Amino acid sequence: MAYLAPIHRPSSVRHAIKLAFIAPDADDLIVAKANRLEIWAASPQQPDQLVLQHTRAVYGKVTLLHKLRPAASQTDHLFVATDRYHYFTLSWDAATQQLKTEASYVDVAEKAARDSQTGDRVAIDPTGRFMALECYEGVVNILPIAHAAKGKRKAADSPLGELQPPVPVRVPDLFVKSSCFLHKRQAGARPANPELALLHEDQGARVRLTVRELEFTPSLRPQEEPPTVELDKAREAQGELELGASHLIALPAPMYGLLVVGETSISYVEEWEYLVSATQPLAEATVFVAWCAVDAQRYCLADDYGRLYLLFVQQNAAGEYAGHQLDVLGETSRASVLVYLDAGRIFVGSHQGDSQVVQISGRKSVEILQTFANIAPILDFTVMDMGNRSSDAVVNEFSSGQARIVTGSGAYKDGSLRSVRSGVGLEDLGSLGEMGAPVSAMFSLRSSASTSAAVDTLVVSFVSHTRVFRFAADGEVEEVEVFAAFALAESTLHAGNLPDGRVVQVTGSAVQVSDNNSNSTPQSSWHPSPDSTITAVAAQGNHLLLSLSGATLLALDLSAPTTIRLQARRAFPPDEQISCIALSPALPNTCFAGSWAASKVALLDLATLQPLATARVASDENDLAVPRSLVVAQLLPHEPPTLFIGLADGNVVTYSVISPSEPFTNRKTMMLGTQQPNFALLPRADGLQNIFATCEHPSLIYGAEGRTVYSAVTAAAHAQSICAFDCAAYPGAIAIATAEAEIRLAAVDEERTTHVQTLPVGATVRRIAYSSALKAFGLGTITRTLVRGEEVVQSHFALVDEVAFATLDSYALDEDELVECCMRCALDDGSGAGGVAERFVVGTSFLAGEEGGEERMRGRILVFEVVEGGRRLKVLSTGVVRGGVRCLGFIGGEDGGGGGGEGLLAWSKRFAWPLLPKAVLQVVVYALEYQTPSTPFLVKKATYRTATAPIDLSVTGTTIAVADLMKSLSLLTYTPARAGAPESLTEVARHFDTLWSTAVAQVAEHTYLEADAEGNLVVLEHDVAGYSEDDRRRLRVVGDFRLGEMVNRIRAISVQPSADAVVVPRAFLATVEGSIYLFALIAPAHQDLLMQLQLLLAERVVSLGGVPFAGWRGLVRGGGGDSGGQGPTRFVDGEVVEGFLGLGREGQEEVCGVLGVGVEVVRGVVEGLRRVR
Repeated sequence: MAYLAPIHRPSSVRHAIKLAFIAPDADDLIVAKANRLEIWAASPQQPDQLVLQHTRAVYGKVTLLHKLRPAASQTDHLFVATDRYHYFTLSWDAATQQLKTEASYVDVAEKAARDSQTGDRVAIDPTGRFMALECYEGVVNILPIAHAAKGKRKAADSPLGELQPPVPVRVPDLFVKSSCFLHKRQAGARPANPELALLHEDQGARVRLTVRELEFTPSLRPQEEPPTVELDKAREAQGELELGASHLIALPAPMYGLLVVGETSISYVEEWEYLVSATQPLAEATVFVAWCAVDAQRYCLADDYGRLYLLFVQQNAAGEYAGHQLDVLGETSRASVLVYLDAGRIFVGSHQGDSQVVQISGRKSVEILQTFANIAPILDFTVMDMGNRSSDAVVNEFSSGQARIVTGSGAYKDGSLRSVRSGVGLEDLGSLGEMGAPVSAMFSLRSSASTSAAVDTLVVSFVSHTRVFRFAADGEVEEVEVFAAFALAESTLHAGNLPDGRVVQVTGSAVQVSDNNSNSTPQSSWHPSPDSTITAVAAQGNHLLLSLSGATLLALDLSAPTTIRLQARRAFPPDEQISCIALSPALPNTCFAGSWAASKVALLDLATLQPLATARVASDENDLAVPRSLVVAQLLPHEPPTLFIGLADGNVVTYSVISPSEPFTNRKTMMLGTQQPNFALLPRADGLQNIFATCEHPSLIYGAEGRTVYSAVTAAAHAQSICAFDCAAYPGAIAIATAEAEIRLAAVDEERTTHVQTLPVGATVRRIAYSSALKAFGLGTITRTLVRGEEVVQSHFALVDEVAFATLDSYALDEDELVECCMRCALDDGSGAGGVAERFVVGTSFLAGEEGGEERMRGRILVFEVVEGGRRLKVLSTGVVRGGVRCLGFIGGEDGGGGGGEGLLAWSKRFAWPLLPKAVLQVVVYALEYQTPSTPFLVKKATYRTATAPIDLSVTGTTIAVADLMKSLSLLTYTPARAGAPESLTEVARHFDTLWSTAVAQVAEHTYLEADAEGNLVVLEHDVAGYSEDDRRRLRVVGDFRLGEMVNRIRAISVQPSADAVVVPRAFLATVEGSIYLFALIAPAHQDLLMQLQLLLAERVVSLGGVPFAGWRGLVRGGGGDSGGQGPTRFVDGEVVEGFLGLGREGQEEVCGVLGVGVEVVRGVVEGLRRVR
C-alpha cells in the first residue's frame, strides 16, 4: 500500500486574473498553480510588492479563470474551470476568511467529443449577458448571465449577474486558435445580439476568421426545458490572414473591430464587413504567446523568446482606428499569462521561468520589481545526498529535509539548475570572520542598564579566553578589550543581564556581578572552593544553578545589589552525579537535573535541591543513554510547557510539564542523529519560543497546528554553537559559530518551508547526472537563439561543479544533434586489473532532415571521462547508431551507476527508416571493451524489440523495466553468455494494458511505480511465485492514484527506516508543473488505520465546487473519462490524512471515535507522517 505527499508544491503559473475579490476596493491577483489557487495583494509596507493572502487546493487542475460581478455582491466572484470538466464560482467569505462556493455546474457536452486541441477558452460578452466556454472541438457552451428583463421576472427568482446552466452549441469551426466577443454599437434601446469571433484553421490548414451571431431564446418553461442558443448566422472575414495568426484583440468603442496578431504582421479587421483593412508587418518575425490590455489604446504582448512589447492603437479625430505602433519594452521570463495590475505594473506569469512583477517606465523599458521562484517544468532531477555524504551511513527518522534534490528546470533562456531542500532556511546577514580558535559558547546581552534597550553585545567564549564584540545601531562592530568586570582571560560558561540591568559572568572559578558602567571591580562575586570547578550553569532571572564537576549542585540568589546569597547546596554520591541542568520561568522555584547513572531526569525544589519527581528517560532497562542537555520551552499557545532532553545517542525525549506535581507526562521520542543534540532557545515575537538543536543534522523545533515540529535547517550543517542576537542593526538575528571557527549572523525562519537555490544556465537542462566521486554534475543542455528571424538550436554536454555551480567544461554536440539522455556509472578503466573509473555516458539523436538516405547517422553514444588535473571532459569512446538513444541504464552495479561489474549499457534506440511506414524500436545492451588500455569501444551484446517506443528504463541487477510509450511496462532479464550461448534479453512479464507511460522506477522487490501522460500513478507487482505461467508473465495492478500532474521523472531512494516507522520512503517524483512528491510504502501495521482515516477525512472536507475526493483522485483513462467515482486504490493522499491535525479537538475525537483508536495515537501517527516530508 502506497503513500504520497508533496515536498514542493506546483510553482508553474498558467492562469491569473485581477479582480476586487477580498474587498470592494481591493486589487487582488488570483493565480492558479496546477490544482491550487493563490490570492495575492499589495503589501501595506511596500505597495509595489505582492504578498500572499490565502491559498487553497482545488480537486482538479485549474484550466480557466474569469471574473463575475453579481448585482447583489459588493465584490467580484471568480469563475473556475478544471480539467475534470467541473465549473464553479467562488466568493470570499469575510467572516470565516475562507473561499466560499457560490454555484457549481455540470458539463452537459457529449463525452465523445474531442478535447480542444488548442487549450480551453472562456469569454464574456461586453454587455455582460453571456459567457462562452470552449473545452471541446466543435462545441461552444453558452452560459447565460441573469439580467433585468423589463420587469417580467423578479430579481429574487433569478439573481442578477448569476450564471445559468450551460447550453451546448455545435459549430463547424475546428482547431480554434483564439476567440473573443466583439464590441457592438448600440442601435436602439435593445442591445444587439452578441457576436463571437473565432480564429481557426480549415481542412486545408488555411487560417480563417469567422464571426458568429449569438441568438438566445429563453425557455417558456424554465423548470422543464433549457433555453435555446444558436450560432448559425456566420460571416467570414474578407481578406488574407497569415498562417501564423494566433490571437484576437477586440477593440472597444469608439474604435470597434478587432486586431489579428500573427508571427509576421498585425492586421485590423473593421466592424461592418469584417474586411482586413490594414496590415502592418512586424520589424522582426516572432511568436506571440500572451497579451493583456493596459487601457483602451495600449496593450502589452509577450513572445515565445521572453520579450515584452507595447502595442499602441492610434485613433483619428473621430476616435476610430487609424493604425498601430509596436515597440519592444525589454526582456522578462517567457510569459504564459499577462495581467495588468496598476500604475504601469504587469504580472508576468510563467510556466518556463520565474514569474515576475515588472514596471513599465516612461522610457519604454521594463524593471523587474518582484520575482516568484518557479522550478517548472522539471525535465530531470537527481538526489545529491540523503543528509550525509557517506553512502553507507544510516539515515534515521527520514525527513525529506535530509535530501538535497537538484533539478533541471525551465526552458531555453529561462533554463536553470535548482537546488531544492525542505527545511528551515538561514539568510546570511554578515560575518565576524574567523576567530582563530574553536568557539565553545556564545552569549548576547545589553551594555546599557536600561531593560528596554536591545542587545548590542556578543560574548564569545573559547577554551582559554573570552572575546567581546559590541554592535552599533548602524551595524558597525567593535571588539572591546575591557567590558564591565568580565575576566576575559578565562573561558565563560555563562554571561547575561539580570532583571535590573546588571551583567553577570560565570567562569570555571567564579561568579561575578558588575554594573554596566564599571570596568574593573565587580559589585559582588562568589568563588567555589579551591578544589572545585564550575562545569555547568543554568540561569533564570536572579537565580543561578551551578554544577561543581557534577558532584555538587548550588543555587545562588543574585537579587541583592552587593552580595550573592547561597540559596541551597546539595552533594550527590558518585552513582547519582549530575550530567545536565536547566531552569525555566514556566516553573519558578524548581529546576531540572539529569543524572549520568540510570538515565534519569529529576525535578528539584530550588530551595532545597531535593527531588519532587523523577523519570527514567531510557526506552528500556538495557538502554543507558545519558541525558546531556535540558531545556524547557513554551512552543504552543494554551498548552503546558515542554521539557526537551537531549541524549548522548542523538535521541530527543520530550515531556509535557503540566505542573510541578506532574512534570513528566505525554512522553515522546525523536531521533535527530547519532550525536548529542545541544539546545538554544530562540524567542518569537508572539511570546512563544523555538528551539535550535545543534548536532550533525541541525534542526529547528517549533510548534504549529497544535503539534511539535522538527525540521532540518538548511546551510547549518557545521554549526557548533548558537545564540539569539536580536540587536538593533539585525533584528531577529542569531549568531552561529561554525566548526571552522567562523561567527556568522543570520536570520532564521520561524518554521519549515521549501528552499530553492538557483543557478541560471540560460539553456534547457534536459538531462542531469550527478557524480559524488567527481563532485560534479553532468548536464545535457539545449540552447535556442533567434538569428535573423530563424531559430538556431545547439546542444551541449557540460560539467558543473557541485558547490559553486560553476561550469568547468562544455562539449558541443554536432549540428542538428540533440542530447537525449545521460548518466554516470563506474566502468572498466582499461588497466586490466579489474579496476573501475567514474564515467559520464551521453545518448544523442539527430534531427531528421529531408535529405539523406537510409544510411544517415541518427544517434550517438558518447562516453566521457573527467581529466582530474583541470577537471575537463574528454571523449573516451563514441558509438554511432542508426537510431536516437532515448534512455540509458546500467547493468552490473547500482542503478544509474555504482560499483563494478561488466559495465553494460542498456539503451533504447529507434530506427526511423524514411521510406518505411513503421519505426522499429529496440532495447540494446552494449559492453565497453578495450583493444588496448587507451582504445575502448562499444560492443553490441543483445537486443530486444519493444511494442512502440521505450520512454524510460529502470535497471536493477539484471532486470530491466521498460516503460513503453503506449503499451505500459515490460520486464526484461539479461542473461550473460554461458556454455557457448550468446547474451540475450528475454521478456519475463508485461502489463497487458494501454498506458501512455512517462516514467518508471522500482520501489520494492518485484514492485514498480509507473506514471502516465494522464497524470496517473500505477503500482505494478510481478508475481514471481504465481501458480500458473500466465500469472508469472502478467504484471498486476496493486494500487492506482490520479496525481493530476504529468510526472517527468521518478528517482528511487534507499533509506534505513526505524523499526516503528509508519511509512518507508521509496522514491521522489518530479512533475511538469514544478511539484516534487515523496512516494512511500505504508508499514503493514498502519495500512488499515490510514485507509480508514483517509475515507473519514475525505467525507468531512468540503471541497471547492463540491467536487468529491473519489472523483478527483480516481484513475483517469484517455479522453478524460473518470474512474466512476471509485477513488484511489490502495493509495493514501498525504495532504488529506495530515488534515487531521487541522481539526479541532472535538473533530479529532469524533474521527477517532469512529476509528476506535485514541486521539493521541492517531496524532502521533500523523505527526510522524508530517516529519517524513
